[in-house]
Amino acid sequence: MVGTARTEHCEASLPQNELNWCSVSLSDVISIGKRLEAAVFKIEGRHAREMVQNCKWGAKPFSEMISNSYYPNRFKRIYTEGSGIPFFLPSQIVEIFPQPEKFISELTECDFGELKLRKNDLLLTRSGTVGKLSLVSETLAGTVFSDDVIRVTAKEGEAGFLYAYLQSRIGNMLLTTNRYGSVIQHIEPEHLTEIIVPNPSPALKKKIHDLVMQSFDLRDQSNNLIKEATEKLAAALSLPPLEELAVKRFDNSKEVDNYNVKLSTSAQRFDASYHVSIVDAIVEHFKKNAAEVMTIGDTRISKEIILPGRFKRVYVEEGHGRVFIGGKQLFELDPSNKKYLSLVHHGSRIEKQLELQENMILITCSGTIGKVTLTPKHWEHWAANQHIIRVVPATEDMAGYLSIFLASDYGRALVTRFTYGSVVDEVDSTHIAQVQIPLLKDKQVQEEINRLALEANKLRYEAYQLEQKALKMIETDVLV
Repeated sequence: MVGTARTEHCEASLPQNELNWCSVSLSDVISIGKRLEAAVFKIEGRHAREMVQNCKWGAKPFSEMISNSYYPNRFKRIYTEGSGIPFFLPSQIVEIFPQPEKFISELTECDFGELKLRKNDLLLTRSGTVGKLSLVSETLAGTVFSDDVIRVTAKEGEAGFLYAYLQSRIGNMLLTTNRYGSVIQHIEPEHLTEIIVPNPSPALKKKIHDLVMQSFDLRDQSNNLIKEATEKLAAALSLPPLEELAVKRFDNSKEVDNYNVKLSTSAQRFDASYHVSIVDAIVEHFKKNAAEVMTIGDTRISKEIILPGRFKRVYVEEGHGRVFIGGKQLFELDPSNKKYLSLVHHGSRIEKQLELQENMILITCSGTIGKVTLTPKHWEHWAANQHIIRVVPATEDMAGYLSIFLASDYGRALVTRFTYGSVVDEVDSTHIAQVQIPLLKDKQVQEEINRLALEANKLRYEAYQLEQKALKMIETDVLV
């Protein structure tokens, strides 16, 4: 008997929760350099575009909501040491209160007017880690950033709404992928024309805009309070700029730094960086102008100084673990690139070593040493990695004052003098315990500095709440 074979078309039902997949055109592969790695194609990008296109409000091009987008011409930078024009790095646009890390000479051939940021412009990093976003408030207005930052001038009343949209999960996905879902490695102003934006009612758009602008206004107020507290500290201790502090040299006829060290004060450290004479000059100045000089390890200053041990991390998806941040994120209001640490695997370690509490002082102790942050309320119960030392203040009356001192140039110099390591710089909890801190003669001034710092921290929490409310409205009221 001859049988007849019959073939039927079968369509497999792919497990969407276990496998992400999409089809990719040959032209798309060629356009991104003939790369075949799946990582450069995000199916989520296509889904995000469909969601915006299908929302009840309809969508419009990003270009219709802005009046200009550009970045300055490239230029050769002439860096200077500690003087000149403060120059900020692209990564600093997401910091709450960025401080200049470099300075460039006024002789640099460039248009400084073009480089200076204008209030209410949106900022986008265009290379390296693309898609970092901020809005220019009073804190950043007039500061000088490089050509690696795209400036976007939104139309009247649109800046806050566009910020919230691009900061949302869907908006940021569209910002960092093109219309085919390919991951963008380098953003140019013309890429922005590919972004589509939902177009809600004017009333809803204004509400979101106002929330964002109020959030940035609170950040400015917070920064002003910190600046005021730092100035009060400097005045109370008669602190000159650090570079003007007189230091003792072994031989003043030599241009190179030189000094002698007694064996009794060597602390068995034979690295020259530990014995820098500026530290002795700082401590001597404190003794003359402070009521008392103590160490952070004193029980009147801190309850505990915690340096977590190293461990192999187990990460989980958002919503299934504890928020986990690192030292690079300490200066951000809402840290980007958050990870989530497994409670099943790390629950005990989180509770004993990693967990953050409001007004706990955080100090980076590996890589970049001495970055200081006073933990805001919205970070409470988050976890931070082992590259951050936690100082638990003895009382709330000490928390703000201690944070202002450690974040000052003087505090940073006293922390970094303990740095050791030939490849990666390190300090540990025993070093932080030895850092000296001056208590002021005028107790009322010290209390005022503490109050200003704590109030600034509360304003940052309120700013975070407003931004989260705006982002929530984007998710629940706009993208529907």
